[in-house]
Amino acid sequence: MRNHTSVTSSILLRLTDDPQLQILIFVFLFITYMLSFTGNLSIIILTLADSHLKTAMYFFLQNFSFLEISFTSACIPRFLYSISTGDRTITYNACICQLFFTYVFAVTEFFLLAAMSFDRYVAICKPLHYMTIMSYRVCKRLVFCCWMTSLLIVLPPLSLGLDLDFCASNAIDHFACDANPMLKISCSDTWLIEQMVIVGAVMTFLMTLVCVVLSYMYIIRTILRLPCAQQRTRAFSSCFPHIIVVSITYGSCIFVYIKPSAKDEMAINKGVTLLTTSISPMLNPFIYTLRNKQVKQAFNDLVKRFKLLSKN
Repeated sequence: MRNHTSVTSSILLRLTDDPQLQILIFVFLFITYMLSFTGNLSIIILTLADSHLKTAMYFFLQNFSFLEISFTSACIPRFLYSISTGDRTITYNACICQLFFTYVFAVTEFFLLAAMSFDRYVAICKPLHYMTIMSYRVCKRLVFCCWMTSLLIVLPPLSLGLDLDFCASNAIDHFACDANPMLKISCSDTWLIEQMVIVGAVMTFLMTLVCVVLSYMYIIRTILRLPCAQQRTRAFSSCFPHIIVVSITYGSCIFVYIKPSAKDEMAINKGVTLLTTSISPMLNPFIYTLRNKQVKQAFNDLVKRFKLLSKN
């Protein structure tokens, strides 16, 4: 019989043991985190402050930016602390909390991207009924459903994992708390939890992907039927930022699950997770604002307002 112990702390392994590479990773993550935080916070402030950005699209973008800030803040600061202090220990309860928040925010993002694709479908395919269909009340309900669905998917397997026992090791082969490495070092029967995690992941991925694909199939068909080339360009440009964000999000998710070998599984997972938690949230504000004249105008108006206030 193996000794079963309920651990109170776990160890987060570094991404690398090379001190110079750790410094580079720290600088890289710190810069990307600050850019992500300030960029997404700027979008939230602009959409709240400017009356011209009160449409459904910007309401969803506001919520998406909030999710990006929350998602990166749930894991990146703790990893930065670990690199700077060399302290790789984290309490088991703190690890479970980190797991809960990162998974809830991540799953909610997928459903919110699906809701945003539906918004683009209504805007292009049913423009005359857009304000009626995508009312503020409907948008709030869609966002609420995204959060509730995420909680229903994440909570059941997480609640079963609260009483896991660890035998030989309590070292997590990851730079942050993640389900797969934690289940690997547990000596409890994790079959049911693993199946629930797989079902939840597949459901999230397929449900949201089907919604996105169907929306864009109708969008593309409608755009191709437009008589004027200028109309087609304008319609496509309104979808372009969302298409890029969807491609990055789903692409990185697919890449994690298409591995060259089981031996490289954890190394690839750590690398891709590092990129998805730092690069993607940093790029999203730029993707949504670089080609958006309304957001640029709102930013200029806000800057002018601050200048007037500072003079007074």
